[in-house]
Amino acid sequence: MAQPRIAVAVVTMGNRPDEVDALLESVAKQDVAPARIVIVGNGCRLPEFARRLSLPGEVTTVDVEENLGCPGGRNVALARLRAYGDIDVVVELDDDGLLVDADVLRRVAELYAADPRLGIVGFRIADEHGETQRRHVPRVGRSDPLRGGYVTGFLGGGHAFRMEMLAETGDWPEAFFFAHEETDLAWRAADAGWKIRYAPELLLQHPKTSPARHAIYYRVNARNRVWLVRRRLPLPLVPVHLAVWILLTLARTRSVAGLRAWFGGFAEGLREPAGERRPMRWRTVWHLTRLGRPPVI
Repeated sequence: MAQPRIAVAVVTMGNRPDEVDALLESVAKQDVAPARIVIVGNGCRLPEFARRLSLPGEVTTVDVEENLGCPGGRNVALARLRAYGDIDVVVELDDDGLLVDADVLRRVAELYAADPRLGIVGFRIADEHGETQRRHVPRVGRSDPLRGGYVTGFLGGGHAFRMEMLAETGDWPEAFFFAHEETDLAWRAADAGWKIRYAPELLLQHPKTSPARHAIYYRVNARNRVWLVRRRLPLPLVPVHLAVWILLTLARTRSVAGLRAWFGGFAEGLREPAGERRPMRWRTVWHLTRLGRPPVI
């Protein structure tokens, strides 16, 4: 295909103005300019970025009255891009990230131009010292963060989607708010026959963080995991997956309060509606297993 038209989407809650400015300036320095930039204020009012920062392309800001969570805010950006109808690939970036290299968007365009079935490209996430946390490598075990290739998931902090893929799979699961929304979307993409590629040459610099910094982390993490498997796994694998994660949580979690919140969220995930059930096919289960990430872990 011809070089795809690329958009950049950023969602912010308005509490990181300096970081957002730095991120947008790094986008402006790319040697291939995005055709559009969409910035969503997730429960906040945004300043006038375009005039102050001299950003390339068409810049759109969208203020949302309430915080919709990361997936909900990103869906607002995707809906706006879909309404424009002139974008092939969207690059979504965390608001406290930074594109260190100037060729990231060009490399993204080249990857998509070379493979019409490439649906998702995951970036490498590294801190200012070049360290990539283990949880940011989309493979099981202590995998080399510099080894790219086809994988079964991607990193929410920095990635690209083909808009054609999203038209088939649907957007982010808004009800998740945060946690496991990437896996839900990745499993839908894989089941529809789209490829997911981890491209470590695409670097997003991001501060080193722990997901447990969020007050609701344990509850939402458990609830969403139950929702995820209720929505996407064949029925025989649902109890297997949940049993594995109960054992892993008991082994890894040292906080009694954290365990109490986790099991409260687990019960909530069983009790509350999980959304549309559309389980993946068994051949997709086999495909994910061959790539090194069986969906029971």
